[in-house]
Amino acid sequence: MTFWYRHRKKLFLGSVLLVFLITGLVYFIPKVSFSKEKKDIVIEKKIVEEKEMKKEEYQVDIKGQILSPGIYSLPTESRVIDVIEKAGGLTEQADTSVINLSKKIQDEMVIIIYSKEEVQNFSKVKEKEKQVQEACHQKDENALVNSACINSSTKSSDKVSINQGTLEEFMKLSGIGESKAKDIISYREKNGPFQDLTDLKKIPGIGDALFAKIQEDITL
Repeated sequence: MTFWYRHRKKLFLGSVLLVFLITGLVYFIPKVSFSKEKKDIVIEKKIVEEKEMKKEEYQVDIKGQILSPGIYSLPTESRVIDVIEKAGGLTEQADTSVINLSKKIQDEMVIIIYSKEEVQNFSKVKEKEKQVQEACHQKDENALVNSACINSSTKSSDKVSINQGTLEEFMKLSGIGESKAKDIISYREKNGPFQDLTDLKKIPGIGDALFAKIQEDITL
């Protein structure tokens, strides 16, 4: 009897096993390689995303009447009020009536929170400036013209921004006293910037009649 005939069963089983082994290697090795490539891509993508997230932040310096002055990193869509909250909030002496809390931040922005005394003095300076300008402007066609006047080419009827206006500016509007002016500022601090002029009517005390009276003197 030949060797093949005597060991035919063992040789047949060995051949079958060899075929399975070769098939497995052909199938498995590329799969392992693909899996490794996929893992590397995922890791690389994660690193890129983390870098992008870091880029999507602004550095803002906040100082003055704030509990924890310093430089903070915030998302690009943040607003001034967000910086204040991150810095621990305001001191008891802080006055934000001249600051637009709803303003979007910018990279390298410097925010100064003034004290009540500073705001009061600022208001006095602005009032004095207004008096000087009014005295400087030409009253009629026969009066002397002073081309060195501040904003001599602009009328003093500039509209008040309901998103950026200060307490004093609001109080200059017809029918708006200190209480209503504070209500306007308080509303935008809580709800964000006004989207439309008519949003003012959402504030108690500002109805259709009062809105019609100030409509021509305000802007977003």
